Amino acid sequence: MSFSFARQILCAVLTFGIGGAAWADGKATYEKTCAACHSTGVANAPRFGDKVAWAPRLGVGMPTLVSTAIKGKGAMPPRGGSARLKDAEVRAAVEFMVAAAR
Repeated sequence: MSFSFARQILCAVLTFGIGGAAWADGKATYEKTCAACHSTGVANAPRFGDKVAWAPRLGVGMPTLVSTAIKGKGAMPPRGGSARLKDAEVRAAVEFMVAAAR
């Protein structure tokens, strides 16, 4: 998916409310679970909205990012340390963070 196409989809989501619940769920999951590290950069976690820190990660693609968040990597535990999170909730949080870094 090209960057401009992704931007068009994001604009449609924000303008017409398509997927609004998923966006809200991603934000809520981020705030409850992910922000503990991603808001401050604990253990080299890419900070929320930091385009430079997220750039290399964006290159691997969404499926790999989501898989890494589910399985954990380095200091990041699986599911950000919240074992109760469903795959869809993890994906929504990753999508929320990625959108902020583009």
